[in-house]
Amino acid sequence: MPGLKVGVIPVTPFSQNCTLIWDEGTKQAVVIDPGGDVARILAAIERQGLDVRALWLTHGHLDHAGGAMDLRDQLNARPDRAPVEIVGPDTRDDMLLQGLQAQGEMFGVSGLRNVTPDRWLAEGDQVSVGPHVFDILHCPGHTPGHVVFVNHAAKFAQVGDVLFQGSVGRTDFPYGDHEALIDAIKSKLLPLGDEFAFICGHGPNSTIGTERRTNPFIQ
Repeated sequence: MPGLKVGVIPVTPFSQNCTLIWDEGTKQAVVIDPGGDVARILAAIERQGLDVRALWLTHGHLDHAGGAMDLRDQLNARPDRAPVEIVGPDTRDDMLLQGLQAQGEMFGVSGLRNVTPDRWLAEGDQVSVGPHVFDILHCPGHTPGHVVFVNHAAKFAQVGDVLFQGSVGRTDFPYGDHEALIDAIKSKLLPLGDEFAFICGHGPNSTIGTERRTNPFIQ
């Protein structure tokens, strides 16, 4: 991806793929899904010398959003830096973001804070890091307000917990919808093209073409 760099930081006991994306020239960066282990994320930011401008959330589960408030506060406490905003997901995940503390208590994770994004996202919106523009796709099913970040120029996407290598996101929640999830994958992700690479919320990376050919959930 010319000029666009990506790094993955596994965080939380759920081994969630927190993702750093930055522009090689300007070092402007975003963090996608800072679910926890904020010190580890900050160390990775420092190693690369990045200027983080925003935190992007795919959805409202604790392993994806649980560290967002603390990370934002620590980044904003640094002098001479642009304010860092929390961006996304779709407003339909507000009930999950407002229940992060309760989610943490259910799983024995203390210190989580509920999140109110500075900006919600919706289908058709765009966000950017440096000159790199990402389109927003609303892909519900795993959660009602799940979004996916797509960079067409680099043929790259961060899909959160919608699609995995050989699997798809869980839908066995009270708000889950398996039919909606599969429809979103087939109508929004597969049309991106077989050459598109993606990072998912857990596990190894893959490509749209590989999943189209081999993923048993979408055959």
